[in-house]
Amino acid sequence: MAIPKKIIQFFDKAKVKYDVIRHRTVYTAYDKAQTLKVSQRIIGKTLVLRVDNRVALVLIPANKNLDKGKFKKIAKVKQMDFVNEVWMKKNLKGTKIGAIPPFGNLWRLPTFIEKSLLKEPRIIVNGGDYNWSIKINPTSLKKLIPDLTVGYFAKIKK
Repeated sequence: MAIPKKIIQFFDKAKVKYDVIRHRTVYTAYDKAQTLKVSQRIIGKTLVLRVDNRVALVLIPANKNLDKGKFKKIAKVKQMDFVNEVWMKKNLKGTKIGAIPPFGNLWRLPTFIEKSLLKEPRIIVNGGDYNWSIKINPTSLKKLIPDLTVGYFAKIKK
């Protein structure tokens, strides 16, 4: 399938630099890091969450888990849970479940990012398919998502 045209056009319109990476089929951020032989801390995994009465995309490093308490404070929400696959298939068309790109503004969804990812020189995020990813500079990511909410809301996996 490659990277969906909608995403490529989104990048080109914003005039940001990025690299498309083709790799073997992977279903987890951990497997992507192993396949690409890179640190898990530069692999972004996209979580799709229902926060109160809306849906949001959350990007955290592969070596961390979401700290729900910290996230609720940053997002200023009382309730949160993961969105089910039926909702994702219906509303995030053109991307595969588990390979959702973190560009919430493509679907009019708020986007949150773990601040530690922005400290890396390059990060690798989902490209919408199990065989394709996008390598991007965090500065370009912030340019692509102007209303990005940044904070510390992930914790190292135990």
